[in-house]
Amino acid sequence: MAQRLLLRRFLASAISRKPPQSRWAPLISRALQTPQHRPGDLAITPSQARPLHTTRVCSTTFNIQDGPDFQDRVVNSETPVVVDFHAQWCGPCKILGPRLEKVVAKQHGKVVMAKVDIDDHTDLAIEYEVSAVPTVLAIKNGDVVDKFVGIKDEDQLEAFMKKLIA
Repeated sequence: MAQRLLLRRFLASAISRKPPQSRWAPLISRALQTPQHRPGDLAITPSQARPLHTTRVCSTTFNIQDGPDFQDRVVNSETPVVVDFHAQWCGPCKILGPRLEKVVAKQHGKVVMAKVDIDDHTDLAIEYEVSAVPTVLAIKNGDVVDKFVGIKDEDQLEAFMKKLIA
């Protein structure tokens, strides 16, 4: 929300700027001059457009919002799913999470990753018998096919993924 507000303010200030007056001003075409806008109008002309560089959103990893979301995106998924049960206060979870995301990204869509915060979704943690974090489940066709508890290195995680894909 704050980012949208900041972007809106930036765009409004860019639109309200007057073009510099110089000896070349008469040569600038009318289409490239700053048009008059009402406050709140966010139209941008080509002369004001600037490249916006963004990072690619990782579509292979997502956070679970609630029980029905878990059912829809994990249990009913045609793609194998690695489910990371974690907690904000868990030190090993903060190490394992990025490692898992990296290994899942290397699979190029053959596997997706769901992240479940056990403090927000205790019902799912109880249902899947999570007694310690981090706990990682491999779910294929709605069934748990593999599981580990604790931290693993990248080689062990890649072996875990290969078993799930096979």
